[in-house]
Amino acid sequence: MKSMKKLAYHFGIKLRFYPSTKQKQMIKQNYDAQRFVYNQYVGANRLIYHLKRTSKAKQLNSGLPFVMMKMTKYEIEAANRLIEKQELTAKPKNIRDKYDFLRRKEIDSLAIANAIQNYRKAWHNYRKIGHGIPSFHKKSNSWSYQTNCQYPGQKEAYLDNGTVRFIDHKHVKLPKLGIVRIAGLRPLIKERLLNHVSIKIGTVSIKKTADDQFYLSLQLGSDTAFVKSYPKTNSQIGIDLNLDNFLTDSNGVVVANPRFYRKSKRKLAKAQRVLARRQRRAKKEGRNLYQAKNYQKQRLIVARLHDKIRRQRNDFLQVLSTALIKNHDLVVAEELRSRNLLKNHALSQAVSDVGWRSFLNMLAYKADLYGKKFLTIDPKYTTQRCHACGSIMGQNGYKKLTLQARKWTCPVCKNKHIRDWNAAVNILEKGQGIWENPQIKAA
Repeated sequence: MKSMKKLAYHFGIKLRFYPSTKQKQMIKQNYDAQRFVYNQYVGANRLIYHLKRTSKAKQLNSGLPFVMMKMTKYEIEAANRLIEKQELTAKPKNIRDKYDFLRRKEIDSLAIANAIQNYRKAWHNYRKIGHGIPSFHKKSNSWSYQTNCQYPGQKEAYLDNGTVRFIDHKHVKLPKLGIVRIAGLRPLIKERLLNHVSIKIGTVSIKKTADDQFYLSLQLGSDTAFVKSYPKTNSQIGIDLNLDNFLTDSNGVVVANPRFYRKSKRKLAKAQRVLARRQRRAKKEGRNLYQAKNYQKQRLIVARLHDKIRRQRNDFLQVLSTALIKNHDLVVAEELRSRNLLKNHALSQAVSDVGWRSFLNMLAYKADLYGKKFLTIDPKYTTQRCHACGSIMGQNGYKKLTLQARKWTCPVCKNKHIRDWNAAVNILEKGQGIWENPQIKAA
C-alpha cells in the first residue's frame, strides 16, 4: 500500500459531526492528553537549554574553562532534573510509561504520537523559517487533537476499511470514540464511497470550536483526481487588493468590500460588555468561570457572533476565488505581507476584516487543484507606474502619488487613470513578464 506522500492527488474535507455526551468527554480527555504531552516536551527543552547555558557561563567565567568545577547541591539537583527530562523525551513511549493517565483506554495513543510529531515539526519549521519557537499550549474553550487512519492487514485503502471509516454517507467510525453522525458528505466524496473507489485516509483532526460545534477534518489521498480541471478560457487577469473596494481587476471590474466585522461590530461590542460584566461578578463572588453558568451562556453568544463573521467572510472569499480561477487561465496578484500591514494601527482593523492572506491562499490551492496558474509578484512600483508609457511617479522630478489620490493624470502621456485599475494592469503585465525594469523605464 502506497504512503500518502507517494499518492498523486490529495484532498481535504471538513465535516460537522454530532457526538454524544460521553464522546464529548472523551474528546476533552484526548485534547488534554495531547496538550499535556506537547507542553512536557516544550518544558523539558526549555529546562535543558537553561541548565546547559548556565553551566557553560559558569565554567567560562571561572577562569578555569578546562577544569571540571565542583558542583553545589543546587547544581546536582538541577543535573538530576536534566537527566530525567532527557530520558523522558528520548523515546515517545517513555512519557506514557511515566504517567498512568496517558495509558487509560479512552486515550488514543496516536493522539500522543501526533503531539510529539507536531512538536518536532515546529522545531523543524523554526530552523527553516527563523521564527516561531515552540511554546506552551494554553487551555482553551476550543479543543482539538489529531489521530491517524490505519489499515491493518489491508492490501488496498478505501473509505470504508480503515480504523477511520465511513459506515455510510451519514456515519463515521473513529478510534476510541466509535460511531458518530455527520451532517453529510460532498457529492464527489459520496460518489466515490458508493462506487468503492480507492481512496486513502491519512491524518484526521477532531475539533470543537469555541461556540461548541464539532468538526472532523480528513486528509485524503488517491491516484485518481478528485475533481476535473476547468476548461481553458485563454483569459489572463491581474487583481489589485485594496481597502476601499475588496479588489479591482485589470478589466476594470470592481468588487465591493463587504466589511462583515464592521457591520456586526456594535452588536458584538454590546454582547462583550455583558460578558465582561458577568466575568467581574463571578470573580468577585469567587466562582470559577467554567462553573459560572451565566458567564458560559454569554460566552457562547459572543463566540457564535464571532463564528458568524468568520463564516460570512469565508463564504465570500471561497465564492470569489473560485469564480476567478474558473474564468481565467492566469491570475496575478501582489504579494501582501499582512503581518507588516497590521503594525499600522490606523489600518489594522480593516486589514484583519478583509482577509487578504486567506484569499491569496485560496487562489493558490484552487489554481493547483483545477489546472490553472496563480502568481504573486512584488508590488513595488505597481501603484506609481503609468501602464501606458511606463513613467513612474516619485522619480525624475514627478510628484509621488499619495493614498488620497484615487484618480490621477500622467504628466508625460496625459492619460487619465483610476488608481486601482491602473495598478491591476501593472500587476498583470509584471506577472506576464512584459513589464520592463522600472529603473530602466524611469531613466
